[in-house]
Amino acid sequence: MSEILCQWLNQEVKVSQTVSPKSFAKAFSSGYLIGEVLHKFELQDDFSKFTESRVSSSKLNNFSRLEPTLHLLGVQFDQNVAHNIITEKPGAATKLLYQLYTVLQKKRKSGLTGLEMQTMQPLTNIRLQNMKSEAFRDRLRNLIPRQTDFNLMRVTHRFQEKYKHMKEDFVQMHFEKLENFQKLKEEQRCFNIEKQRLSRRRQNEIMAKIQAAIIQIPKPASNRTLKALEAQKMMKKKKEAEDVANEIKKFEALIKKDLQAKESASKTSLDTAGQTTADLLNTYSDDDYIKKIQKRLEEDAFAREQREKRRRRLLMDQLIAHEAQEEAYREEQLINRLMRQSQQERRIAVQLMHVRHEKEVLWQNRIFREKQYEERRLKDFQDALDREAALAKLAKIDFEEQALREKEVHEQIAVERAQARYQKHYSMCAEILDQILDLSTKVADYRMLTNNLIPHKLMHDWKELFFNGKPIYDQASIKHLSAKPSVEQLIELEKRDFLDSNDYDDYKNMVGEWALPEEMVDSLPPSNNCILGHVIRRLVEKSLPPQVESAEPELPSFAIKGCLLGKTFSGKTTAVKFLQKDFPIQILSIDTLVQEAIQAFHDNEKITEALPIQNEPEEKASLVLQEKAKESQDLQNVFSAAPFPLETLTETEDKTMLSAETNKTPKSEEVKSSDSFSELTVRAQLGAKSEQLLKKGKSISDMLLVSIMVNAINQIPLDQGWVLDGFPMTLNQAKLLEEALTGYDRNLIELEEKKKQISTLAVDPTASKEVPPPPSAFDFVMLLDISDNSSLDRMNDIMAEALSSETPREDINQRVAAKNQDMDEDQNLRDQIHHRIVGFLDNWPLLEQWYTEPENILIKINAEVDKESLCQKVKEMFMTEIMKKENKVKKKLEEKEAEKKEVSLTEPSSPAAPPPPPPEPEREKEIHPQQERSKTLAKGKPPSESLHGKQESSQEGKGKKGEASLKRKGSKGKSAGGKVPVKKSPAESTNTSPTPVGPPPPKPGSEEWVYVDEPIAEEIPSFLVPYWELIESSYIDSIKKVLRHLREDRHTVLAYLYDIRTGFQQFLRRPDHKQNFVSQWQTDFNSLPDDLWDDEETKAELHQRLNDLRDRLWDICDAQKEEAEQERLDIINESWLQDSMGITMNHFFSLMQAELNRFQDTKRLLQDYYRGMECKIPTDDNKKFTRVPLVQLCTKDVLECQLRIPLVPRISISLDLAMSKSKSRALLKDKIDYTLENVELNFEADEKLVIDTWQQASSVISHMVTAEIHQRLMEEEKENQSADAKDKSPQMSANKKVKNEPPKKKKEDKKAKGKSPPTAEASPVILTVEEMAEMEKRNKLRLKIKEEHLAALQFEEIATQFRLELIKTKALAFLEELVLKAVDVYKLMEKWLGERYLKEMASVEKLTEVARYHIETSTKIQNELYLNQEDFFINGDVKVFPDPPPPIRPPPVEKEENGTLTIEQLDNLREQFLEIAPKGIIGNKAFADILLDLVTLNLGTNNIPSSWMHLTQAELQELTSLLVVNSEFVDWRKFLLVTSLPWPIPLEEELLKTLQRFKAVDDEQLGTVTFKQYMQAGLWFKGDEDVKIPENPLEPLPFNRQEHLIEFFFRLFADYEKNPPQLDYTQMLLYFACHPDAVEGVYRALSVAIGTHVFQPIETPNLITEKTSFLTDMSPIAESPEPEENVISEEREVREEKGEEIPENANTEKISMETLLRVFRGGNEAQDPNRFSSQLKMENIYAENFIKVFQDLDAKNLEAIEVAVLLKHPFIQDLISSYSDYRIPDIKMILQRSEHVQGSDGERSPSRLTEEKK
Repeated sequence: MSEILCQWLNQEVKVSQTVSPKSFAKAFSSGYLIGEVLHKFELQDDFSKFTESRVSSSKLNNFSRLEPTLHLLGVQFDQNVAHNIITEKPGAATKLLYQLYTVLQKKRKSGLTGLEMQTMQPLTNIRLQNMKSEAFRDRLRNLIPRQTDFNLMRVTHRFQEKYKHMKEDFVQMHFEKLENFQKLKEEQRCFNIEKQRLSRRRQNEIMAKIQAAIIQIPKPASNRTLKALEAQKMMKKKKEAEDVANEIKKFEALIKKDLQAKESASKTSLDTAGQTTADLLNTYSDDDYIKKIQKRLEEDAFAREQREKRRRRLLMDQLIAHEAQEEAYREEQLINRLMRQSQQERRIAVQLMHVRHEKEVLWQNRIFREKQYEERRLKDFQDALDREAALAKLAKIDFEEQALREKEVHEQIAVERAQARYQKHYSMCAEILDQILDLSTKVADYRMLTNNLIPHKLMHDWKELFFNGKPIYDQASIKHLSAKPSVEQLIELEKRDFLDSNDYDDYKNMVGEWALPEEMVDSLPPSNNCILGHVIRRLVEKSLPPQVESAEPELPSFAIKGCLLGKTFSGKTTAVKFLQKDFPIQILSIDTLVQEAIQAFHDNEKITEALPIQNEPEEKASLVLQEKAKESQDLQNVFSAAPFPLETLTETEDKTMLSAETNKTPKSEEVKSSDSFSELTVRAQLGAKSEQLLKKGKSISDMLLVSIMVNAINQIPLDQGWVLDGFPMTLNQAKLLEEALTGYDRNLIELEEKKKQISTLAVDPTASKEVPPPPSAFDFVMLLDISDNSSLDRMNDIMAEALSSETPREDINQRVAAKNQDMDEDQNLRDQIHHRIVGFLDNWPLLEQWYTEPENILIKINAEVDKESLCQKVKEMFMTEIMKKENKVKKKLEEKEAEKKEVSLTEPSSPAAPPPPPPEPEREKEIHPQQERSKTLAKGKPPSESLHGKQESSQEGKGKKGEASLKRKGSKGKSAGGKVPVKKSPAESTNTSPTPVGPPPPKPGSEEWVYVDEPIAEEIPSFLVPYWELIESSYIDSIKKVLRHLREDRHTVLAYLYDIRTGFQQFLRRPDHKQNFVSQWQTDFNSLPDDLWDDEETKAELHQRLNDLRDRLWDICDAQKEEAEQERLDIINESWLQDSMGITMNHFFSLMQAELNRFQDTKRLLQDYYRGMECKIPTDDNKKFTRVPLVQLCTKDVLECQLRIPLVPRISISLDLAMSKSKSRALLKDKIDYTLENVELNFEADEKLVIDTWQQASSVISHMVTAEIHQRLMEEEKENQSADAKDKSPQMSANKKVKNEPPKKKKEDKKAKGKSPPTAEASPVILTVEEMAEMEKRNKLRLKIKEEHLAALQFEEIATQFRLELIKTKALAFLEELVLKAVDVYKLMEKWLGERYLKEMASVEKLTEVARYHIETSTKIQNELYLNQEDFFINGDVKVFPDPPPPIRPPPVEKEENGTLTIEQLDNLREQFLEIAPKGIIGNKAFADILLDLVTLNLGTNNIPSSWMHLTQAELQELTSLLVVNSEFVDWRKFLLVTSLPWPIPLEEELLKTLQRFKAVDDEQLGTVTFKQYMQAGLWFKGDEDVKIPENPLEPLPFNRQEHLIEFFFRLFADYEKNPPQLDYTQMLLYFACHPDAVEGVYRALSVAIGTHVFQPIETPNLITEKTSFLTDMSPIAESPEPEENVISEEREVREEKGEEIPENANTEKISMETLLRVFRGGNEAQDPNRFSSQLKMENIYAENFIKVFQDLDAKNLEAIEVAVLLKHPFIQDLISSYSDYRIPDIKMILQRSEHVQGSDGERSPSRLTEEKK
């Protein structure tokens, strides 16, 4: 912004000074440039008086002249803006210049000069502006300081900056000086340390020399004399003295060097310091300073010399002492040398005695040591026994603790499992709840879309998704799928496939949305095409290899097989061993078997050794073991005995799935070589593999465990039962074991059943044989059920028994080793028990489901019983299972015997004559089909008769459709029955003869019909089977895709209809401008002058204006109605409905196309199949498949599309043609709407198009069937003609062509049977009997093939025609529903349009009525008239012109009641007393005079109530006497407090709570509070909350006296000398502690002063009552009112109760002397010391007495003492009983008495009062 302004100023305005953004504020701070800008725009005429200077006077002048011009332009400018610009505040000048820039641009556009603008303003504005300008100059002059002030400020600022710099330099110098001083100090310290170190070193050297001299004293020679010794001593002394002197000299030299260095350093430092100080302050001269330094140096040198002297003297004293010590030592040495000889002799004698004594001690010690050794051995033995017992006890304790820990761990695991289950269930419930919410919200959304009419299909789809756990809302878009779709996209694909499958099932089964309509209920849907199903099954069986079914044993075994399962320590092994004792069964434990297998591998068990063992079961084995193969010496036979090959186990040791490979060679990476490994037995090889896994630290796989178990089972004889102990443990083991023992895989069987359940287009009912469930590997499975705690308890019991029953061993090492081994085993068991229990709990639900679902063989036994009971239960259950097995086996044997008898009975009844053998070339081909045919006849039962009935009824129902179809279908029925009239040849007509009448022949596809199973070529199934799969997949995919599009289009239609509904509603609610006209009319109406309201002409004019307004509003309504109708027509004329109907028709046409394609493909398949059976070459059908035409939606020509699929153009009905037609549909029953006529006619055209397409497809199918029948007849005629020609040929040619004749004869037979009923025809004369029989047989076969083919084709035709008709019906219903929905929406739009128009017109009428009423009543319309679309109301919230101001309520006024002073009177008295006695104490005489003056001089002042006007002087003195303190003074604050009654007298608890609140507010604990804190804390009472506000606004509010009293108490007790006023809250509460009972008031005051409750002693109440009665007798008031007596009695009762309930630690708080003086007015200061000398004396008496009391109570230094101790003192008791300052006097009795006297004597005159006063 500043750059734009600078460009404008510099280039356009061209000011005298160049302005830049940086210097913007400084350039405009003087105001000169602003004046120049205004002058250039001809606005500032006095620019010549502007000055460019920057002094304050020039700035003031400039801005004072600018101010009127800126205000004239309307720029916001005041003294603050001017001050900001002058002080160069950032942004101030920029803001002003920007406003000026905008205003000047506007002014330039208007073209007005400054003078013109000024003359255009009113005169009043000019005067006001002049006044404002003068005020602006004054304020600006005050804001801008004078130039001298500026100069002074500049000078002071410069000096301040200089002072600051000097101060910084001085600080820096001082800091450097300190650093130098510290540095010197540090150097001195280092020098001293080095010096001390050197001195210590020298001293140590001296001491070392001294020690060396002392120790190394040479042994004096024997011939030395004493003189020589003394001379030697003297020499040594001299030498030592010389050494000491030399060392002293060296030391002095070193000291001198150090002193010189120090002096030089000090001189340099002093020089630098002197220079710096000389620069700062030249207070001293250099000479004086140098003299002082020299003097100090001399003093230091002298002190140093003195120190050196003292040091030398000390060293000399030390040397002298050292020499004396050495002398004494030498003398002692000399004496010892002289006496050395005698000591040595004594020492030798003593040594001899010691040797003798030591020998005796050694002998005694040896004896004593032997005794100790013996005692030690006994003690060690006893300690070992005790240790064993303690260890056993500790082991038992540890065992119990371990058991408790195990239980805790188990409980924790159980809790975790429970939490996991809860979390699982919680997540499931949360997921279901989310789905419920999704379903609810989806339903709510579609209720909104469909007006609460949700289609049944949508609801059904949502329910299916909800029940199958699919998300209802779309998770992701699947329009553009990537190569790796996301999880959400996969879910959406699954959901789409699921809905497609459901829709296809509904379509196929004709239920739900595709249920049969009423007109088609009679013609039931066609049943399954049995012939086609048989053809498909036969082709599939031909294409697939034959499956070898597992053979079952003919004689079932009586041996029982089972297993016992349960948790660890549930008693499995015990129960199994008990069973083994009583029954001949074999027990198999997987642990034992694994150990035996590993041991066999270690023992190198060979096959030759195991042969005798293996041959025994082979001799007794039945068919089951023969399937698994016998064991032999061959390696392959050995491997086949195991259920899984060992090579497979070695390759897939970590997998759990079985392998199908059985003939692999073992790998070269085995533990041993292949030759040696192959010689081992199966058990040894399995053991080798197990050991290999265990050595690697892996667990043995389930496959290997099952192999070991099955190998052990194979060793058991067939007639002997076996029971597995604790195996299988997992579901995978159970599956593998069952597959190994039975040969069945239950999962594969379930998959095959699911494949069979998949819907196919044709099913063979004869092949629907239910597969029996596979037999179970076990006869029973017993579960020994036991709780986890019981399992843990049993483990602990077993381990405890093992600990207690340990047999003692002789060898301690063996015992320790065995103990360690047992401990390791126990620890392993403890570590594994939890894993085993958890593993069982995890695997058991799956195992339980496995053993209960197909056949419940599970038996649960409660194992939480003793051993005998458990074994007995297991035995009983085992015997029961044995009986069941025997009964089952006997039943099977009886069934097999019955089957054998039936077979033997049916064999003689079979025809004896077998059919003639076929010719030799065809014999090989017919062997396999005959076997298949026999199998097909043996399998299952034929279809029921109901299917046949349905077929006939469907044929009959279908035959009633039309004459053409009736004839065609009748001919088909006849041809199917063999009664089709065909042209006969003359030979056949002559040879025919009547046949005997018999039962009707069976129809093809019925139960009695025997299908033709002639051999076909191998290429045909390989081609036709994938062709049929392609037919099925393409048909199902097409149907699903079309149904999916229909489902999606339904959602699209609902959304579109909702959008056009909501869009039309929004269009209807579009804003109009009616309110503007209404507001303008209301404004004009209200602006009418008041004197014209009653004029009739004015009213007529207003009525006319109102009519104009109404007509205008009606025109707006009509225009909006026309726009809405046009919008509705545009919506109706949109092509959406036509496009939607076209797309829907195309979808249904696609369904018809799918049905037509299925029929054509099925016809082709049947034709190829039956032609293959007839050994004919399949015909090449070059004709293209028939295409159902689709509706052309776009007008563009697409050539490729037209080549593939034919398109039919849409027939759109024009509006003229629609008007000419008189037919009306049922869609528009109510009335004819020509806007919807086009929709109806288009629907009729679409309906006709659907019917035509259906008829076209139906006729195509009929033509196909007719063509197929015609083709059959033509082929038969050709064959008959060729046969006739060949009959006439010679016999040689007939003999050569023997092979070609039988087919021709077949054709002739077929032709004849097709023309007439089957009759026995005569054979030609030239043929033999055998040839004739062969030809007859071939003709019959050909006729049967034809019948079967045509019946299958006719069946498909009927089914296809039915489905096409259903599609046609549903298409018409769907289109009709779509049109109805659209028409309903269009009608609803018309309804909304009409209703809105009527409502708008009605609202305009209402507006007119309201306006006419106000016109007639001549009243203004204050509230706004609101006309919004169709709503009209009078808006009470908006007023056009304001209400007249309400009357102001007068302030509340306090009234006098019962002689009580008002708050105003109390404040007046407080101000007067405060002027007279600020401290609060006043003399009683002066107080009485003041009251008398107030009473006598109150005329017109209203300072006191009227009831006080009648008080006499005696009564006033009596009133004063009640308030007297110490018989001379009155506390006027207490007087005002008493006269302000009534107010709630506080209880002691309320006073203490109020005190605590004040202390909480007083943060600094000063004992005073401000008014704000006072109001925040509050008193024990509040203002009157139930203040009733009077209804009359002129009546004042009631006066809240209590609220004003609270504020008055602050003014009464606050100290106004302080600012702000402070209130001593403790002193105030002491006033409030006053009570009608003086003693109670004292105790209340003590409680307030201390801060806690003070209990009265029990003895005091009587004394207090006596005292108070005495005081009341002495007082002039004889009686007190009843309320006070009640208060006193209540307080006494409360006090007595408190006295009774005094706690033990009562009154333990301490009270100080200051607090006591404060309570008993010891701290009050009198106003006048001369007048109040007696009061001061009394205060001194209290203080002295209190000091004596404290001294009597042993209070040292007058320390605080306990209240209880203080109250026991007699002086305090007397003082409390006689102290009356805390008594509330009753002054109302005096007032009542004066009123009584006034009532009796009449009013008292003022003269009487003055006389009384005198």
